Amino acid sequence: KLADKVSLVHPARCLFNAGATPQYFRNKILNDTHFKVVRYEPDGKKFFPTSDIKGGVAITYYDANQTFEPIGVFIPFEELFAIHQKVVLDNKNFRPLSEIMFGTDIYHWTKQMHIENPNVASRMSKGHEYDISTNAFELLPDIFLNDKPNDGKEYVQFLGREKNRRIIKWLRRDYLKVHKVFDKWKVFVPASNGSGALGEVLVTPLVGSPLVGHTSTFITVGAFDIRAEAEACIAYIRSKFCRVMLGILKVTQHNPPQTWSKVPLQDFTPDSDIDWRANVDEQLYRKYNLSDAEINFIETHVKEMA
Repeated sequence: KLADKVSLVHPARCLFNAGATPQYFRNKILNDTHFKVVRYEPDGKKFFPTSDIKGGVAITYYDANQTFEPIGVFIPFEELFAIHQKVVLDNKNFRPLSEIMFGTDIYHWTKQMHIENPNVASRMSKGHEYDISTNAFELLPDIFLNDKPNDGKEYVQFLGREKNRRIIKWLRRDYLKVHKVFDKWKVFVPASNGSGALGEVLVTPLVGSPLVGHTSTFITVGAFDIRAEAEACIAYIRSKFCRVMLGILKVTQHNPPQTWSKVPLQDFTPDSDIDWRANVDEQLYRKYNLSDAEINFIETHVKEMA
């Protein structure tokens, strides 16, 4: 609307379908044949030394009188673009790992909890009286207990953070509105991790046992019947291949399920085509027929997880 030709310098998060830019506008520009990225700089401090711009900075150009190839999915690395083509676009059987991922808000308080504890609502944010927030352990020490009481009530466990460390606490089951994954084996992954740099190490994922939930500090992967499937899923998440695919959309510290939508879902059962006990990356490279250059890109850009 400003002119037939417009060039802007702006945060690049919108190019990765992230950030606060409205979704409809992100979709519009990523599919606009008159819009292109002239330069992308992942380290925003090179342009703005005093600012920490998550996701980097882009110089973009719009020209109503020229036609460009629509961006679709913005991938600034040539090798990663080729990997995405093989793994996602050319793979007729592609399904995203996000299909079996569940967000931070899958557990809620019941009315029973508020009825028996009428004062706790005043400690919560207005409008979020039924949410189990990241600081729930510190807000509600009378609800989340360090030791399981012997009072005849049914208690379950919950994973959260307190004083900057992970900890498991007990709470009454009738206080908790549970999700379908609650009774299954699953994997807990932090909802926020790192800075969004490509290939960064993830905070250690954890196996979640049946009858264990989590505060909104975490997201859940899977709803498995046996522990071995959850352990196989962790082996996948730790792999360099999985984390480079995650890096296509994860360009900030935020780690919601939708950022995993370019990561291919795998079979974690004993019938899997991958042996999850050893050399996982090598098997995945072969499975997706990656070239030596593409493998080298992953090996040099993605950090090893201890």
